[in-house]
Amino acid sequence: MDRFQEMRAFVAVVDRGSFVRAAEALALSKTAVSRLVGDLEARLGTRLLHRTTRRLSLTPEGEVFHDRCRQLLDGVAEAEAELGAHAGEAIGQLRVNVPVSFGLLHLAPLWPAFMALHPKVMLDVTLSDRIVDLVDEGYDLAVRIARLRASSLVSRRLASTRLILCASPQYLGRHGAPAHPSELARHAVISYALLAMGERWEFEGPDGPVGVEVVPRMRSNSGDTCCAAAVQHQGIVLQPSFLVAPHLASGALVELLPQYRSIELGVYAVYPSRKHLTTKVRALVDFLVDAFRMRAWPA
Repeated sequence: MDRFQEMRAFVAVVDRGSFVRAAEALALSKTAVSRLVGDLEARLGTRLLHRTTRRLSLTPEGEVFHDRCRQLLDGVAEAEAELGAHAGEAIGQLRVNVPVSFGLLHLAPLWPAFMALHPKVMLDVTLSDRIVDLVDEGYDLAVRIARLRASSLVSRRLASTRLILCASPQYLGRHGAPAHPSELARHAVISYALLAMGERWEFEGPDGPVGVEVVPRMRSNSGDTCCAAAVQHQGIVLQPSFLVAPHLASGALVELLPQYRSIELGVYAVYPSRKHLTTKVRALVDFLVDAFRMRAWPA
């Protein structure tokens, strides 16, 4: 018996709560649906459903298998839709992973415009600073801010940002401004825990590269949290321009040691493969490239 039919029958029974209603939905007899589910359990060598005269319930194995079957069936339906009458039209669920601060500040305002352009796309946007595995975790696309290494993933550069050293005028009034990166070792530093270079901050100065080991007064995995502490005069931060630009513009923070530039990072749209790229992913990539042609923060 066809495995696809077995999974369809199993999901229909679970979703509708009975073999009778599943049979009606699938236009099959109750006996045929029962046989399909029984054949599935026999092939897997495990019970998926608890059956009583009053109700059906999933076994622990059944719960896991139901979730996987639902994903597979939804994927088949989505693939058929894209290759059918709507060929060339963006349609279906689009799972996107984006960094938290960048996602809130610079991507959240864009999603409504994308949705208006592509009303048949269902956006599923996850905000996380963790580097996800796009293939294993089922994401169609991610936005990453990094110096990308060679990988099997495909990327399109959207913009660039650099790390800027800054502090509030009140903090500098109390503690003085560093004249050289080496002086950061004796200042209160607010460190971003996910910074790739860790707590050895690197700069390129007039006489070449400079590195300094900082001792954090505070450490956080949230850039917004780091900036909030700096704005409240608690120390010096090294944060990307896309995040600190509004604070610099308002005067809440001032840039330190501008002659010593820290690393520049690219903002990329990353996706698993250029081959057989779906219409919905291509639409989002093109939309983001257009949206970031005019960068909203200083590099």
